[in-house]
Amino acid sequence: MPARQMLPGRRPPAVKAQGRKRPAPGAKRPARGGPLERLRRTRRQLTKAWDRPLTAYYLIFGSSLLITVLGLVMVYSASMIKALQLGLGDAYFFKKQFLAAVIGGVLLLAASRMPVKLHRALSYPVLAGTLFLMVLVQVPGIGVSINGNQNWISLGGPFMLQPSEFGKLALILWGADLLARKGDKGLLTQWKHLLVPLVPVAFLLLGLIMLGGDMGTAMILGAVLFGLLWLAGAPTRLFAGVLAFAGVIVALLIKTSPHRMDRLACIGATEPGRNDLCWQAVHGIYALASGGWFGSGLGASVEKWGQLPEAHTDFIFAITGEELGLAGTLSVLALFAALGYAGIRVAGRTEDSFVRYAAGGVTTWITAQAVINIGAVLGLLPIAGVPLPLFSYGGSALLPTMFAVGLLIAFAREEPAARAALAMRQPRGGWRRSGPIWKSMRRRVKRRPSGER
Repeated sequence: MPARQMLPGRRPPAVKAQGRKRPAPGAKRPARGGPLERLRRTRRQLTKAWDRPLTAYYLIFGSSLLITVLGLVMVYSASMIKALQLGLGDAYFFKKQFLAAVIGGVLLLAASRMPVKLHRALSYPVLAGTLFLMVLVQVPGIGVSINGNQNWISLGGPFMLQPSEFGKLALILWGADLLARKGDKGLLTQWKHLLVPLVPVAFLLLGLIMLGGDMGTAMILGAVLFGLLWLAGAPTRLFAGVLAFAGVIVALLIKTSPHRMDRLACIGATEPGRNDLCWQAVHGIYALASGGWFGSGLGASVEKWGQLPEAHTDFIFAITGEELGLAGTLSVLALFAALGYAGIRVAGRTEDSFVRYAAGGVTTWITAQAVINIGAVLGLLPIAGVPLPLFSYGGSALLPTMFAVGLLIAFAREEPAARAALAMRQPRGGWRRSGPIWKSMRRRVKRRPSGER
């Protein structure tokens, strides 16, 4: 029997849909899941985004940029009263910090674009130059003493240089290159190759720093040394022995200095005490306590009017808490946590031993310095006189730190997955694409009889 032909204008017969039926009009659709299911779905999406190849790259760049910009704002707010009291313009310290940030930005971009081989080649010149400058600091007539510490060199006018800040970067670059070369030869399993010459050179830097009386910078340098030893796989007994020896030295240095003993006694202080020995620590707590949840407002700090010493340098975190409140301080902590996590991720995912040691050393440096500074402001640690990285006033501290952040960015770009993701990115305009893609697109265009395309 011939098939029935469909007449013109007649609709084809309806075909029953396979699968589930559509809900009736006005009926409620069943829920796809409760709050727990939505939470799990959100968690999976965040985990997927967190594991992307460029996550560390964006975290390092974004968090360091936000810390630096917020630091510039707080430096201006915390230093304007002191600048006016000294007879200077209200933006005097801000201008100097902004100039240092611009120079540091250039160093950051340069470091982020340098290949790893060039970073390794710079390790010995940076170490030699830093040692030379640190020796010059101790020469009478060249070194300058500020607040009892002789760690500065005058560059003319209001500009000063603190070579000990560059000692952290020098130890990281040189130590990472040294450990990488020894690791390639399989020598790090022997304790003498693990310690020599890394520990003697680190102690030389520590000795030059302690000659100037800068205990805080020496603590950061010691943390960097222990970080490198830990990353190199130092045995627990050896690591504990070096740590115990360093602890004894630190205890002797604190015990023999009445000034350091006074700082140690101010941990957890709530009153200025005898002769106002704990004045700075207590007023830092006052500043944080008066900030509340959202602070008194940007520029409305009371403690910066002469009550809190070093408001724009070592205790800028206290002014941040007073003006921006708990929300502002937690934001700063979150940014440092993101930067620290990204650094650990770069160090853990790389296959290059130099990158692993250098990234771990930089992360240890920035994290340890932030913890010591914030712990002192909170009254949990003794006041060490170290600035908050990328945040406090001080060009000598800002320049090497921004170069170190550039190192992390360069290492994050060198990850195989990140390098592939960056290579896949092409400008949107087709005329700027690579040759093979453009040719394949041309082959798909059908030629018309007239010769036009």
